[in-house]
Amino acid sequence: MAIINRTPDSFYDAGRTYDLDAAVQACADAVAAGADWIDIGGQPFAPGTPLTPREEAERVLPVIEAVRHQSEIILSADTFNPEVAALSIKAGANAINDTSGLSNPDMAAVIAGSDAHLIITHSLAPPRTPWPAPRYRDISLEVADFLKRKIDQAIALGVAEEQILLDPGHDLNKNTLHSLELTRRLEHITSLGFPVLASVSNKDFIGETLGKDRNERVEGSLAAAVICVMKGARIFRMHNVAPAVAALHLTEAVLGWRKPLELRHNMTSPEPGSTEDLP
Repeated sequence: MAIINRTPDSFYDAGRTYDLDAAVQACADAVAAGADWIDIGGQPFAPGTPLTPREEAERVLPVIEAVRHQSEIILSADTFNPEVAALSIKAGANAINDTSGLSNPDMAAVIAGSDAHLIITHSLAPPRTPWPAPRYRDISLEVADFLKRKIDQAIALGVAEEQILLDPGHDLNKNTLHSLELTRRLEHITSLGFPVLASVSNKDFIGETLGKDRNERVEGSLAAAVICVMKGARIFRMHNVAPAVAALHLTEAVLGWRKPLELRHNMTSPEPGSTEDLP
């Protein structure tokens, strides 16, 4: 899942894809680099002044419409606003990435009335609201319990089980030790039986662990993604698409899920009588 933020204040790209043409081109570049999915956002989860639904829609919808016109790639809208979600689905989005963890129950009604998927993310604070010094007794079990409750709520409101995906929410209202432990014990989330999204790309838990600034975290992001594969995650929200595709394809090949693109190394039979016949 490639990340395209049409915001002037996104934590990683700092407005690089805020211009509409730049956002659409970034989507095309992500497809060319091997992305299977593009997540398009109009405002960050981080604390700040919320946009109105109209302002957010004006950022997100033109990108969804333009990319849908060009490609059949999976598209999601990164939004916690039900009105923006409904408009995004109408424009061609296949999924809604709700980083607020279904904080607005109306989001379930939007999904229930569509063929779109809903990504339910663990977070504690309301959207764009700080939650200083979060505390957990057992991070992985508490996140799993939160997601179970949100799954039950979504189903009760009409969302089908097959529409639901989960995101444990690395770094969202969590410190670095929390995110590391959540990664180490991710099987508590993947064992819930729903597809799990790992959104680990360039997160602060990687930067703080390695002492790296935001533009120096690619290697750590790839390592975190591979660990999450081994723990059962199946969707990966990544900024640096080409390196992520390479790392994840190799991991899939090792696990037997993907065949190598070519087989040449030590595949040629030796000529009769050559030294290669010697033991």
